[in-house]
Amino acid sequence: MLSNMADLKKFVFPILAFSVLYPLVIAVSEDLLFINYHIHIVNDAPNDLPPGTPSLRIHCKSGDRDIGEKWMFPHDDYTWDTKINLIRTTLFYCDVSWEGKQQNFEAFKALRDEHRCRKYHNSCMWSVREDGIYFSNDNSTWFNPYPW
Repeated sequence: MLSNMADLKKFVFPILAFSVLYPLVIAVSEDLLFINYHIHIVNDAPNDLPPGTPSLRIHCKSGDRDIGEKWMFPHDDYTWDTKINLIRTTLFYCDVSWEGKQQNFEAFKALRDEHRCRKYHNSCMWSVREDGIYFSNDNSTWFNPYPW
């Protein structure tokens, strides 16, 4: 039986903390864990090679998931889906090569993209172009964070 106020506080405080924090943790984890993010990387670079010859090589992966290497023709879309892990460290990075140029970039980074990619159907869109790799979160406004 509880004999004094100190014992009462030791008993009641954890129950109150749990009852307040538990719904918040569930809401945040459901928000992060169950949203499917779509990553699209489109080859919009010019191709001066003979018809039927791919012009761009891309390979994307995370620490525990390899999406694979792909040779892309103009306008090909390299795409995959992911969810954010509970501690928000989900990261996919890619290596792109085109006409002797090479660039590494972060195609999806949870802390950076969990909100900015929700604007347009939970999609992060990338476009590989002649002067670099462009990003858009609405499929109309593009900027070049990774120039060649």
